[in-house]
Amino acid sequence: MSVRELVVLGTASQVPTRHRNHNGYLLRWDGEGILFDPGEGTQRQMLRAGVAAHDLNRICVTHFHGDHSLGLAGVIQRINLDKVPHEITAHYPRSGQRFYDRLRYATAYRETVDITQSPVATDGTLARTDGYTLQARKLSHPVESFGYRIVEHDGRRMLPERLAAHGVKGPDIGRIQREGSLGGVSLEDVSEVRRGQRFAFVMDTRLCDGVYALAEGCDMLVIESTFLDEDEALAVEHGHLTAAQAARVARDGGVRHLVLTHFSQRYGDPEEFERQARAAGYDGELTVAHDLLRVPVPKRR
Repeated sequence: MSVRELVVLGTASQVPTRHRNHNGYLLRWDGEGILFDPGEGTQRQMLRAGVAAHDLNRICVTHFHGDHSLGLAGVIQRINLDKVPHEITAHYPRSGQRFYDRLRYATAYRETVDITQSPVATDGTLARTDGYTLQARKLSHPVESFGYRIVEHDGRRMLPERLAAHGVKGPDIGRIQREGSLGGVSLEDVSEVRRGQRFAFVMDTRLCDGVYALAEGCDMLVIESTFLDEDEALAVEHGHLTAAQAARVARDGGVRHLVLTHFSQRYGDPEEFERQARAAGYDGELTVAHDLLRVPVPKRR
């Protein structure tokens, strides 16, 4: 059975706290694992969350500030220690290649896995698999930063009433799905388009075109909300979002499940992020993330 869920490994902004680790997020997408922004301590958080190096297929780094990338060294060394047998691809801003190289070879270790490097230079498609397309869009932060978006390929949903009307049943249902037509009946006659799911990951950024493009039509949006409304000026100055700004992005983009994360240590009440997000008009499913939380991707419509 396919599993699609977000495993939250860390939710702190800039520095870890007693209750929040540096950033780290694993998206389980069917048989793949995509690790986003492994901050310091991610390897230990993976252990606590029951995530193994063998679960990883891609690593996506939005930018090279430490709270989003210092854990890369440990994760890469663990991948090599465990001799992960399948291909692992790393995506990160091309402008930060020197940081990636330093983190990959931060200390001496035995290299047993050839991690494929696929740096990001511009907006566009990074990878196409049998199940999804991985896209990137540039964000607005003091250092170059990219957000990521996964778009599942559209499929088709079989309609029982149309199948019955055309006399298609039993093994013939599978045949018409595979072959596209059967006895003068086309697949379009007995099915409808099933829209592929969409997931977006948006970290450190001000409001910009890239934020809206990534969020549009998402089933799940994981987005930073470093500041509360009263500190919006600080958010703009340092290249971040407030909870209300993130919520309005989700509202305007038709997001089904909004996950707020990356919280400044200055705030002690996480529920205030939810209150301000609701006050901004977002009425979909809403999660204020905490470490080691597991959040299912919403089921298809």
